[in-house]
Order: sequence, then C-alpha cells, then structure tokens
Amino acid sequence: MFLDILAILLNILWWIIIVQAVMSWLLAFNVINTHNEFVRQLWLVLERITEPLYRPIRRIMPDFGGIDLTPMVVLILLIIIRGPVMTYLVQLGINSGLA
Repeated sequence: MFLDILAILLNILWWIIIVQAVMSWLLAFNVINTHNEFVRQLWLVLERITEPLYRPIRRIMPDFGGIDLTPMVVLILLIIIRGPVMTYLVQLGINSGLA
C-alpha cells in the first residue's frame, strides 16, 4: 500500500517536471507569456513544487550558459528511484511479510 502511494507520487512528480520544462520552453520562445493570469499562477505553482528539488542539484552542476539540465537530472534520479530502489523496497516488503 505504501509503495503504491509512493509510486503514484513519483509518477505525478515526473509529469509535473515534464510540464514545467515544456512550459519553460514556451515561455522562453514567447509562445505563452506571464501577462496571462492563469499562465502566471500555473508557473508559480510549478516553480514552488520543483525548485526545492532543483536547488541542491543546481549547486553542484556546472554552469552550461543558458541551458538548464537540472530537470533532466531530476528525471534520471526519479527513474533510478522508480526502478532499482522500488524493486528493492518491494522485495524487502515481501521478505518481511509487509506486502
């Protein structure tokens, strides 16, 4: 049950990061702009969700100029968490009789 909830939350986080990355491209190329109240509010919500995840990674990553690879790094970390780590937790739960 706990692992199912964790898997769902990781999946939701995955999509939040994808939406935020696509929205940042749309903002950068001026396809959408923050003069629209809905766009501004959506951008602020996505920033508040993703920034705590990005901040520690941005501290250790080198500067690539105008390219921000932080979302890609976080997505790779999510793949690692959803793959081997979740598999290990499932096996640990089965072995201890929690699953």
